Amino acid sequence: MKRIDAALHTTGEAQFVDDVPPPADMLHAAVFGSPVAHGTILMLDTSAARATDGVVAVLTAADIPGENQIGSIIQDEPLLADGAVHYIGQPVAVVVAESSEIARKGAHRIKIDIEKRPVITDPREAFAQGEIIGTPRTFVLGDVEAAWAKCDLVLEGRCDIGGQEHVYLETQRARAVPLEGGVVRVYASTQSPYAGQKAIANVLGLANHNVEVDVKRLGGGFGGKEDQATAWSCLVALAAWHTGKPVELVLRRDEDLRMTGKRHPYSSDFKIGVMRDGMIRAYEAKHYQNAGAAADLSTAVMERTLFHSTNSYFIPHVKAFAASCRTNLPPNTAFRGFGGPQGMFVIESAIAKAAEALGMPREAIQRKNLLEDGDLFPYGQRVERGEATRTWDEAAAAYDLPGLRQRIDAFNAAHFETKKGFAVMPICFGISFTTTFMNQASALVHVYTDGSVSVTTGGIEMGQGLTTNLTSIAAQAFGIRPERIKVESTNTTRVANMSPSAASATTLLNGNAMMIAIEQIMDRLKTFAAGEIHVPDPAKITLDDEAVLYDGSETGWTWARLVQTAYLNRIGLSAHGFFATPDIYFDKKKETGRPFAYHIYGTAITEVTLDCLRGVYDIESVKIVHDLGRSINKLVDLGQVEGGLAQGLGWMTVEDLQYNDEGRLLSGALATYKVPDAYFMPDDLQVRFLEDAEEPLGPYGSKAVGEPPLMYGIGVFFALRHAMRAFRGAVDLAFTAPLTPERVLMGLHPEGVEAPPVAFGAEG
Repeated sequence: MKRIDAALHTTGEAQFVDDVPPPADMLHAAVFGSPVAHGTILMLDTSAARATDGVVAVLTAADIPGENQIGSIIQDEPLLADGAVHYIGQPVAVVVAESSEIARKGAHRIKIDIEKRPVITDPREAFAQGEIIGTPRTFVLGDVEAAWAKCDLVLEGRCDIGGQEHVYLETQRARAVPLEGGVVRVYASTQSPYAGQKAIANVLGLANHNVEVDVKRLGGGFGGKEDQATAWSCLVALAAWHTGKPVELVLRRDEDLRMTGKRHPYSSDFKIGVMRDGMIRAYEAKHYQNAGAAADLSTAVMERTLFHSTNSYFIPHVKAFAASCRTNLPPNTAFRGFGGPQGMFVIESAIAKAAEALGMPREAIQRKNLLEDGDLFPYGQRVERGEATRTWDEAAAAYDLPGLRQRIDAFNAAHFETKKGFAVMPICFGISFTTTFMNQASALVHVYTDGSVSVTTGGIEMGQGLTTNLTSIAAQAFGIRPERIKVESTNTTRVANMSPSAASATTLLNGNAMMIAIEQIMDRLKTFAAGEIHVPDPAKITLDDEAVLYDGSETGWTWARLVQTAYLNRIGLSAHGFFATPDIYFDKKKETGRPFAYHIYGTAITEVTLDCLRGVYDIESVKIVHDLGRSINKLVDLGQVEGGLAQGLGWMTVEDLQYNDEGRLLSGALATYKVPDAYFMPDDLQVRFLEDAEEPLGPYGSKAVGEPPLMYGIGVFFALRHAMRAFRGAVDLAFTAPLTPERVLMGLHPEGVEAPPVAFGAEG
């Protein structure tokens, strides 16, 4: 089955928030953001904006009828700045006008006087000054301090990991429509409709049931609309509440880049203890997370960094510390991988340093320490049905890893100015929200008398193929054609209290909830059918391609006949399903438990070619063996693997997010922030899905696919490092990402380091 919405997207018929025909009296909003990163507001003058022709209202914190607070985990984020500002672009006022152009014109006329205060942009500086969000946390396994003395070699290092812009095609936007009885309906581009509903109700002083949030689809999210979409929904709802008219807010790309948070940059220290044979005995990491000016989801992101601090490896003695550090940047937020990639990069860097010190291939240490069933993660969960070694060995065999190293060594020996490098990147990623209560979902299923089916879940379609997956699951569960199924928009009045579409758990949660609802309907229909066709065991009734079978044999009944006859006999054709992931828990006081339903494994082999005189490089190939379970739709899943890989490669190489010391975004346009394009991706990209790896908990044996493939991109950093060391020898190279061509060039030719002697090979 092809992707359900492919035709709609390619013809331009697919509707997003601002594609729905607007009401005739709809107004438009623009946001006035703080021009400085930190300071006290001394004066705010909106009179010129209010006097602008076409401006209907200018709203500030004083105009909020409820609570001026939208913080999701920690209540530290005002909707509109009140008394102080903490980052450039922080919303201070919203201008409502007859057009977006007039609204922006009015916003430009607002005058503000701010007494500047010191600006912090570095997380280590924030930590030193006590600017910490929440409580630092530490995961411990074994006894690290006692283990150091038993190691043959102990090494230390530092990693500095850049942030990343989401670059969703559809920028942040929302539309609010006031309804009768004090109800407001919000059409939002959000991964978290319920979070938006709660925040809007809180800001307006309403009950949740007076706020309806509806989401048809997103033009991309990648985590950037999990929490950060909430503010824009609240602002249009506030404007609609004051004006009594529909209001829409659409951020321009430059506004979105400036005002929204990114993937968290990290600065981390590591210490690793190894034996001469490459076994890792001990590992310690300290992570300083750059949270930005408010908590947002930072403490949860930090937690997942700790969960993934040892990636795919078993290390008997581990101590992992992390702190969320408050700086004067826009609040950083969820991004595909949710803190896991940052933790994985650090352990991979530590292994690289150990391999270089021992004179061993990096992949030899990696393979020797891979997780096996029964091994313990640093958070107390044991490996069950682990596929770390299997994916590694299948990748090594399928893609001839020994031959690759020999070929690259031969090439490097024969070439001076051009070097090749490769790296193996195993991944292990836990599937579930690490906050246990969030692992729940509901679904509402209606069967109509003509045999068509309507499905509503709490899942959000954001380009990942959820609609296609749900359609396929529903069709298989009913035994009918996919054309019968319609997946409705996600709406808080049809499905309540929904968790965000995040954590790679959307299909797991919502697909299972939908199947439970379908099972209820099918149980009723089978019981009814058994009486109609006079057979003893309803459990032996099945549907196959809309034919009703008993014990595998034709009965002469069809789906259409069964549904119509059941309706006439007053059999319920609707059901609500609820699913909660079983057997998961985590004690945050003891920092131990079983937080994940299961883990995803995989292995990628990346090859690069580096021009050592200019610093530019090509990613020649990425070859992957991925643990997918039983795929619902291989085309959809392949697209997720390829897309996730592209983001990971971009994060590690060209996506260089930069702020100056005043907290101003320097890479604030797509002309100054480079993202992967068609020419950037490897010409040779191969993906194999692991066979016979079904997950019992997943719908029809499927496993999550959204986030894990991003981590394969980390391998390109170490492939480039391999090529750089082939040119420069034992020069000390920093573990600083992204490894842009500029950084490569400076690493290859640092001041005061003489170039290596020319050694002509076969070309000479």
